[in-house]
Amino acid sequence: MTHLQAESNAAAETEHPRGVVRESSVIFRRNRALGYVSNQVPAVTRYVKRRRDTLLITCIGRSFQVYTASHFRLLHVSGLHPDEITAMAADKMHTYTASNKCIYAWRAGKHIRHVYRHDTDVHLLLPFGPNLIAVDRSNALKVWNIHTDDVYLDVPFHKEEFLITAIAHPPTYVNKIVLGSQQGQLKVLNIKKNSILCTLSRHTSRITCIEPAPALDVVAVGYGDGSIIVLNLKFDEVVVAFKQDWGMVTRLTFRTDGPPILVSTCSNGYMAMWNLEERKLAGQLQAHEETVTTAVCLPSEPLVYTTSPDNSMKLFVFDMPDGGPRLLRIREGHTKPPLCIRYHGAAGVSILSAGEDSTLRVFSTISESLNKSMGRASYNSKATKKKTRFQFDKYSMPPIVEFTSDVAREKEWDNIAAIHAGIIQTTTWTFDKSRMGEHRLVPTQFQNKNRSDFQAETTCIIITHCGNFVVIGYNSGDVERFNIQSGLHRGSYGAPNSAHEAAVRGVASDNLNQVLVTACSKGLVKFWHFKGKSEKPMAVLRLADGVALMRQHRESSMVAIALDTFKIYVVDIHTRVIVRKFVGHTGKLNDMCFSPDSRWLISAGMDCTIKVWDIPSSYMIDHFRVERPCISLSMSPSGDFLATAHVGLLGLYLWANKTLFNQISLRSIEPLDPAPYIGLPTNVCDAMELEDAMQELGIDEDDDTAELGELINEKYKSPKQLSDELITYSGLAASRWQNLLDLDLIKQRNKPKAPPKVPKQAPFFLPTVSGLEMRFDVSNAANDDGSRVLQLSTLNNLTVFGKMLEETAESGNYQSAVDHITQLGPSMIDFEIKSLHPDGGGTTLAMVQFLKLIEFMLNSNLNFELAQSYLSVFLRSHGLSLTENPQLVEALRSVAKVQQESWERIESKLIYNIGVVSALRNFAR
Repeated sequence: MTHLQAESNAAAETEHPRGVVRESSVIFRRNRALGYVSNQVPAVTRYVKRRRDTLLITCIGRSFQVYTASHFRLLHVSGLHPDEITAMAADKMHTYTASNKCIYAWRAGKHIRHVYRHDTDVHLLLPFGPNLIAVDRSNALKVWNIHTDDVYLDVPFHKEEFLITAIAHPPTYVNKIVLGSQQGQLKVLNIKKNSILCTLSRHTSRITCIEPAPALDVVAVGYGDGSIIVLNLKFDEVVVAFKQDWGMVTRLTFRTDGPPILVSTCSNGYMAMWNLEERKLAGQLQAHEETVTTAVCLPSEPLVYTTSPDNSMKLFVFDMPDGGPRLLRIREGHTKPPLCIRYHGAAGVSILSAGEDSTLRVFSTISESLNKSMGRASYNSKATKKKTRFQFDKYSMPPIVEFTSDVAREKEWDNIAAIHAGIIQTTTWTFDKSRMGEHRLVPTQFQNKNRSDFQAETTCIIITHCGNFVVIGYNSGDVERFNIQSGLHRGSYGAPNSAHEAAVRGVASDNLNQVLVTACSKGLVKFWHFKGKSEKPMAVLRLADGVALMRQHRESSMVAIALDTFKIYVVDIHTRVIVRKFVGHTGKLNDMCFSPDSRWLISAGMDCTIKVWDIPSSYMIDHFRVERPCISLSMSPSGDFLATAHVGLLGLYLWANKTLFNQISLRSIEPLDPAPYIGLPTNVCDAMELEDAMQELGIDEDDDTAELGELINEKYKSPKQLSDELITYSGLAASRWQNLLDLDLIKQRNKPKAPPKVPKQAPFFLPTVSGLEMRFDVSNAANDDGSRVLQLSTLNNLTVFGKMLEETAESGNYQSAVDHITQLGPSMIDFEIKSLHPDGGGTTLAMVQFLKLIEFMLNSNLNFELAQSYLSVFLRSHGLSLTENPQLVEALRSVAKVQQESWERIESKLIYNIGVVSALRNFAR
């Protein structure tokens, strides 16, 4: 892996992050992204007969997600594409996605079955029986044979004459498709004969969508100027025409459950229902905040499914008294990028996130179904609920720029307080009820009847550890304390004057509510008595530069202060001195957080870097650069994940802490060294990109598509041993080898109380060979020539296994003997091993070869537990007689050496795993 070059390449690498070799962070590993639901690419649906449910497939950038329509449950996420997905389609067998001049056919949303290559990017897809129709940016229409990966038909169109913008297939039209163009024309194309059957021109505006109607020969056509026509293709007649005043028609769909309703959507998020029989508007509602890119009426159900680039998907049901729809299900994330994120609770499974859309949301790291929204901040919640569906919400509050929470009084009253951009009000929220609280915390001097400073606004906030008080700092220098239960004002710091002469940039309090720390933009850090008279501070710490922000770690009584000069100071609240200074950032610091054990301080700045500082050693131990600056970050209370939010991105990104799972040596890093670039986590946990998968398969981008499909479709067979360095068990049932150690006890317990009864007439039987499979012993069978003379081997008392061991002395091949003994049962294995001794009919050579067999099994790292059991039976059976023979002693020493090496490798792994489990248990407590 190559390292990043000089700093002059940094700007180019940021502009083209996919062209940069990604290096790894020392501590953190990309895990996954949260909060993505949909984007501007239209979603597709698939009905799965086996599930008796419809699958909803949405695009989220370089991958797609599959949900169930019944509960909006996320089934799985696809692999990563080489670039952004530009089009999607689905049939009963595959899901088709277009990305970077290629079309991928996915089976079950997980496995690539076919790849089809174009010369330019593809923007339209249509499955058509055994064929797939695709239209690329060069305005060429290609018909692919899905199973053979061959181009069945290639039809180029001139962009000036007919620029394809929409495509559809009327159900009863065999081998025929309908094309819509930028010029407003419709063409009916026969793909079998490669001929244009007719050209229809009913409008001059751009055709945006074509939807076949349930009626024969009828399609609905939507135009860029808002016009909608229902056209009979056979007679070229307009059945009915509508015009929506909101603008461009983005999608059309017909209800098939009875009522003659045509649903249309537009670019401003509205959805309209048109009655085809009465030829009038039946209803309308605002479905999304942005363009509605998907509108699909589910077959034979009163349901319509919609998606939008506002990062949401919704399902509406037509069950209102007037026949209109209402919202049935919703899955959504932030409409605009998040500004502040914090872990909530000691379990570390919930992340609170506030975004530019003025909403406060909860994201679960366990399951997406546990995500929830606390609503949008509003000046008047009751009036907002009463407003009509088409009225602009004039009560919406500015975005939340910072919030604080605590779980101490979560079940009793509001436990979240938030400050908003540019206003004086502080809002309260309740996590337990998932809604906005009733209180608006405003100091007396800033209330409307007393207010003289209309430029004042909130700048920082903290909630106490007991969950009773909220301390708020203002840009006027005031610091106020409120009771969050009642919303009443409980005290001011620095009264009758302000606590600071400049804007307050940070507040912090200790666990016992004894000390309050405030910092301002002039570089003054003041320590106050939390309660009682607070006219003067207990102590003042003067810094050389202004404070930009302040974060605290209550358990260790430390606060981290970021300065305007990009320096970081760590101050001890009790001793009131600076204990650490960190210098390394080259841009404005956006956020900081402590690790749960307070050993690390993690900071993020506008220089697109995230740095980890080791507080005990005062060294920087890790840093990395991301595509976009991190605006907010938070460390899990259990220390397993770091959550980050970035400028201009809607999702939350999780980074796994590798020190909990791997043995990592942390060393000092020069803070001013160029930070390695690391791509952001994706929606797929530890996903492998398609390019990496192709490289592992040994495929270049110019390779033949058929070869790619064959290699990808080839089923993976797990090898017998994944690596020669690993020690592998046999996989046999425990009774096959554990019972060898207690075989005598088992025989004693199973000894019959009475002798077996002899049958009156014993049946005729043939001698058999012991083993799992029934085989007759034909070793003493008559020769083919009819000779009755016994072979010499029949006078030998060695068993079959003993003979195989003696043969290994010449051949050196022990595998056949291993395969034979592993097929025997516990009793037969015990008998075979005891029969190796000369007193039992065996030979010394057989005993020596048995020890070499054990050595072979240990060296091969296979059947480790079987080798240990067989060796235990051998030593117990023959005991001290082994020391009488020098050959056996030498073989025993060789086996002991190999066994010791194998056990040391297993022991080191076991001790390491026990240590990891103990550490995790300590974190869980």
